[in-house]
Amino acid sequence: MQHRIIVLGAGYTGAIAAGRLARRLHRDDVHITLVNAEPDFVERVRMHQLAVGQELKPRPFTEMFAGTGVELRLARVTGVDVDRKTVAVVDADGAAGELHYDTLVYALGSGWDDLGVPGVAEHAHGVAGRADALRLRDRLAALDAGAPVVVVGGGLTGVEAATEIAEARPDLDVALAARGGLGDRLSAKARGHLREVFGKLGITVHEHTAVTRVEADRVVTADGEAVPAAVTVWTTGFAVHPIARATALEVTEGGQIVVDGTMRSVSHPDVYAVGDAAWAPGPGGKPLRMSCASGVPAAWQAADAIAARLTGGKVPEQSVRYFNQCVSLGRREGLIQYVTADDRAVDAALTGRLAALYKELVCKGAAWGVANPTLGMPVRRRRVVAQEAADRSDAPAGASV
Repeated sequence: MQHRIIVLGAGYTGAIAAGRLARRLHRDDVHITLVNAEPDFVERVRMHQLAVGQELKPRPFTEMFAGTGVELRLARVTGVDVDRKTVAVVDADGAAGELHYDTLVYALGSGWDDLGVPGVAEHAHGVAGRADALRLRDRLAALDAGAPVVVVGGGLTGVEAATEIAEARPDLDVALAARGGLGDRLSAKARGHLREVFGKLGITVHEHTAVTRVEADRVVTADGEAVPAAVTVWTTGFAVHPIARATALEVTEGGQIVVDGTMRSVSHPDVYAVGDAAWAPGPGGKPLRMSCASGVPAAWQAADAIAARLTGGKVPEQSVRYFNQCVSLGRREGLIQYVTADDRAVDAALTGRLAALYKELVCKGAAWGVANPTLGMPVRRRRVVAQEAADRSDAPAGASV
């Protein structure tokens, strides 16, 4: 019988894991099903671009996975039973179904986190997904000149959203509200460039400002100040999909699945988690941050570990490390903050037009990596061995190729 591998979610990490597994294992031995609610790959790192009206290249999964043997199941995941090894889904036509797996890769990712702030769900907009970005795009397009837009959240997502909106719509009054200082986790050089770009774009910055309520036409801060906002964009952080929390998997307080260095669940060895859904150990013992920079190498690691365990090979375990943080500041400006392995900013930073081109190459490379998950490496499909050997993480190499 074929070993059934189900991958939940086709963002960067899920799609890469599915494609890499298909290129590592013989399709006679395994059946790989990729479950996703949408038929096209969504470049999440470009959602702020979509929000301001830019058109993104469509990337249908049927084309991306043509000839790989990966089966695409267009459905919404409604539950996972890790004891019965089943996944409950609802198809696009509303029909409910159940899928059975031998190995599960959980990559359902995250969405925006309202932090429990009153009015966010009713009045704010996000850029965490395609539907959110399209909704924001329609709202921005309907604004008259001079209308105030407030981006809440001083992280990299908020910075990218604010600069993209201000550049695309210089007629709007764009502001950013940050709990801390602007770019306070960046180096002095990077912070200086960020302030320079914000000044050129006319973005007002409310530093050390906590937003405690969102209304239809304003945001209210902790000190009682009301900041006018015809549109509020909420970028304070991400919350993981709630399904894992409802399972018997070991999860963190925030709902992330706790995994080891191979992205394997510490409580259920037939489950792997990658991307924002996983709490994975990183350099210096710090957990990997929610980002494409963490998720992509984690997907490689998970796929290679699964393939090794199924074929009796040596399980690779390479720690994920960081090199830089890439930030777009509109289409003409960018910021590349170089960091230590554990993601702490160093003095070096690349800025300006060259940094914008660098970030664009990173975005294109990430999308290319989804369709080419072996990154130019030779395809070596290995045969699945007996389950007893597959279950051994230190099984000797030597499976047939």
